[in-house]
This record gives sequence, C-alpha cells and structure tokens, in this order.
Amino acid sequence: MATEITQDQSVAVRPDYELEIAGIIRGNDAPRAMLSKLSDYHANDIAQVMQTLTTQERKKLCRICTADMLAEIFEYLEEDDAGAYLREMDLQKAADVIAELETDTASHVLREIDKERRLLLIDLLPPDTQKELRMIAAFDEDEIGSKLTTNCIVIRENLTVKEAMRELVRQAEENDNISTLFVVDESGAYYGAIDLKELITARQNVPLENLISTSFPYVYAHEAIDDCIEKLKDYSEDSVPVLDNSSKLLGVITAASIIEVVDDEMGEDYAKFAGLTAEEDLQEPLRESMKKRLPWLFVLLALGLLVSSVVGIFERVIAQLTLIMAFQSLILDMAGNVGTQSLAVTIRVLTDENLTFSQKMHLVIKEMRVGLCNGLLLGLLSFGLVGLYIWLVKHNAPLTAFAISGCIGTSLMLAMLISSAVGTLIPLFFKKIKVDPAVASGPLITTVNDLVAVVTYYGLSWILLLNVLHLGS
Repeated sequence: MATEITQDQSVAVRPDYELEIAGIIRGNDAPRAMLSKLSDYHANDIAQVMQTLTTQERKKLCRICTADMLAEIFEYLEEDDAGAYLREMDLQKAADVIAELETDTASHVLREIDKERRLLLIDLLPPDTQKELRMIAAFDEDEIGSKLTTNCIVIRENLTVKEAMRELVRQAEENDNISTLFVVDESGAYYGAIDLKELITARQNVPLENLISTSFPYVYAHEAIDDCIEKLKDYSEDSVPVLDNSSKLLGVITAASIIEVVDDEMGEDYAKFAGLTAEEDLQEPLRESMKKRLPWLFVLLALGLLVSSVVGIFERVIAQLTLIMAFQSLILDMAGNVGTQSLAVTIRVLTDENLTFSQKMHLVIKEMRVGLCNGLLLGLLSFGLVGLYIWLVKHNAPLTAFAISGCIGTSLMLAMLISSAVGTLIPLFFKKIKVDPAVASGPLITTVNDLVAVVTYYGLSWILLLNVLHLGS
C-alpha cells in the first residue's frame, strides 16, 4: 500500500541565533567554555546581540573574547555603537581591538571617541598602525582615501614566482585580503596586480611579468567618492588599489567598503530627494532635525507663495468657470510625476562624467519626446473620459463638456511636455555650475512643475474657454 503523505510533517525552523548567543553570555559557563561556544556563531549575529545587552553583559563579553574576535564583531557595528563599546573597555583591551580592525574602520571608530581617550589609545598602538591611521585621517571624509585599508598583499615586480609565493605566505599572517596581489616597482609606484589563482598554478620558471595585469583598475586617494563610485561598482573587484598623487600604492578599498560607500551615497541622495540638507537618525535632537529641514522649506514656501499668486491672477477665470477647479489637481499631479521621472533619469545619466554637450542635448530632446508622447496619449484619454463625466454626470451641454475636457487634455499634454524638459534641464544646470544635481530634486522640481501646470492650465482656459468660446457664466 502506498504511504500517504500527511500535512503533519514538521517544517524546519531557523534557529534563533541571537537568543542562543544572549543565553550563552548570560549563563554561568567558565570563560573558556563560553568563548568556545561563541566562536561557533557568525560575528554579525554577535554584533546584533551586543545592542540588546546591558553594559555589564557587554563588559563580560569583551573580557571573554579575544581582540581579533572582537575586531571581527566590531566590523559589523555602526561606528557610533563601536565607539561607545570601546569606551566601556579598559584602555589596553580597546587598543588591542583597534590594532586588529581594518585601518579604515579603526580610523572612523576613533572619531567617535573623545579626544583625550583617543590620544591615549593611539599611543598604545603599534608604530605601523599609528602611521596608517594618521595617513587615513589626513584625507577628508568625502575623499576615497578615507575609506582605504592597508590590509592587502604587496610584492615587488622583480621577484620570481617562488619568491612571490614565499612573500605571499609571509604577509598572509597579517593580511587576509589575499585573492589579489598588488605589484609595485622599486620606488613603491603601482605597477599592476596578480590573481592569486594564477600565481598558485604558475610554473616556477614562468617570469612573474607574465602574470601581472597592468590594466587592473585603480583610484587616487584624493579623488572625491562621488567621482569614482561608478568605476568601483562597475569593476566588481574584491579590492581596488588606492594611489597617492605620485602613483605610489597606499592601500586598497575593499568590496565591503565599496558597499558601505554606495549605501552612504544612496542615503545622502535620498535625503536630498526628500528636501533635507543631510541624513537624520532616530536619536537626533529636535533642533538638529529642524536645521536640516528648514532651509529647503523656506525655499519651497517662497515658491509655494508664487504658485498661489499665479492662481490669484486667474481669479476671473475661476470665478466664471468654477468647474475647472475640480481638475486642477489632475494637471498638477501629472506634471509633478513626469518631472520627477525625468529628474531620476537625468541624475542617473549624470554619474557619467564624460558626457558631451550633444549627448546632454540628446537627453533633453529624448525626455521631451517621451513627455510629449505620454502627454498626447493621456491628454486624449482625459478628453474622452472627462468630457463624458461633465456631460453625463454634471449634466452640461455636450459642446461645453467636451470644450472643457479638450482644454484639460491640451493642458495636460503641454504641462507634461514642459515638465519633462524642466526635470531634465534643472539638474543639468546645477551640474554646470558645480552644484550637486541631487539638490534639484523632489520638492523643488514638484513645486516648479506646479507653477508650470497652473500657468498652462489656467492660461489655456482663459484663452480658449473665455476668449475664444465665451463659455464663462
């Protein structure tokens, strides 16, 4: 007899690692036993648990864990959290953890610690680590050099394959980013890169020169993050070398740092699209949040008053054709939506620094064509549907109904055409005058397009409905 499959079968449930980790920390196991159990869990899971522990429980965890294990955990923490937890440790243990961190992470975490304690911690670090931290601290936060790490394998170009392997093994004790080896000449200038697999599989009599890729991508430390972020994303390498202005190798920016940089840039752009001057968080004081939001709100208030003033100019039109007020939001919303779409496309295209003038003009024409075609289609649809609504529901004469809907359809088409041009030209203008085009986004574009839509809609209503067809009451 065939075995019947019942619905009673158990379903595999993912273990609650965070609950298990918290239970181990709060337990009474001996330190060595506790460390052995915790080492079975991923550092990210332990990092998530640290935020739920009491101060005493965190201190217990930090005493039990080794410096390299804590460093791995700290790589998954927010910088302000990591700084706070370091302040809970004794100086020597905190210095040991910092020494094990990636140099870029260590530099950023140290900024979260008060100056007096920071200086004490730096004095306890090995000389090489101090030198690396001072080098990274010399770069501005918006420069790619502030994100570099010296955790990489660097070899000379005049080595043999056997010598290169020996050097790899020696440096791998301190550096775990070994998938790519970076090659420098005798002066320390960047020469190229070697894939680890190619080095391992190469025969000893093969010249090292044959393995070196001299076209491997690189960035300069003083380059702005905004300018080279697309290059970093496009190559998708585990590590990209970072050079000084003399083309000497300073370190690398890793894939993890690239992801962090992209995430930070997206957060900043999102803040600008929302009309903020910077990102906010849940713990930010009221005054700071107000300072970030008010500048754009003042600008938008002025523009909003301008839009209201323009509506006031057409007061006679509204008084004689009150019905058209019901469809104002239709024109305004569609114009705002089209402008925002064109803005999003333009901001994305402007990440390419090599755009020519003709390419920019092609973008403007293309967006206007899209706006015109979409406007024509939606305008015709509005002409039919709105005309039927005014005729059958509002019981107006067919001629009046379709005259008004024709004006609405035409206004919608023109507003969408002009809004697509505005949404493209404003960020291009901002880019030309060296202002981040993302600031010309969201609320600003919407308000400008409101002005365009109001003038188009009421202007056409005044010309066509009042002066040509004489439909006023």
